[in-house]
Amino acid sequence: MITWTDEGAILTTRPFGETSVIVEVFTRSRGRHAGVVKGGTSRKLAPVLQPGAQVSVTWKARLDSHLGAFSIEPIRSRASAAMSDRLSLAGLNAVCAILAQVLPEREEQAQLYQQTVAILDLLGQTDIWPLAYLRWEQLLLEEMGFGMDLTACAVHGVNEDLIYVSPKSGRAVSREGAGEWADRMLPLPPVLAGKGDADNAEIIAALRTTGHFIEHRLIKSLGDRPMSAARGRLLDAIGRL
Repeated sequence: MITWTDEGAILTTRPFGETSVIVEVFTRSRGRHAGVVKGGTSRKLAPVLQPGAQVSVTWKARLDSHLGAFSIEPIRSRASAAMSDRLSLAGLNAVCAILAQVLPEREEQAQLYQQTVAILDLLGQTDIWPLAYLRWEQLLLEEMGFGMDLTACAVHGVNEDLIYVSPKSGRAVSREGAGEWADRMLPLPPVLAGKGDADNAEIIAALRTTGHFIEHRLIKSLGDRPMSAARGRLLDAIGRL
């Protein structure tokens, strides 16, 4: 019997049989990992098995290749923070949906895990959450191998007047460097390059650029699947602030 214990955040749950559920957890040491929770639909466990909840999990299986079974103990619930406002609920759903869609199974993602727990712990802090989420998406792209290089113009090598991002290479492009291709470029708002705070309109513009690479590079590299609609609802929520 193989057994290990770790900590993580619940990403998804789905029914398995009459009373059990399959739970996916983003764990500290083993990345995205699934297991069966027996009795997961019970009054005792169902409130614990909510997306975003921080839990301690013990996984057991006869072979490492098996689905295995989880026993789960709650560490902290984020349900009240998520339900506190429209943005928090949309943000929680977007983070969990994107991670469930793009994370490789059973591969450690230490830095992304740490940043994910940090942003989930910020739920309810409406004034700082949109910018924190933008930084999380940038780290997600970096860790998944699709990070952007915004340090210098891909055409001329200069680091001034950088206002575009190439949708193909993910590199910055200056106003002059874009030339006649400017209408095909993605916007490079200053906040995307790490230049200070920004209002929500600028953050949304930056998220449309990161969203391009999540949808058309990261997700497409995993198969022909659409991006989760949860992210679009998050952008709508930010736009309503």
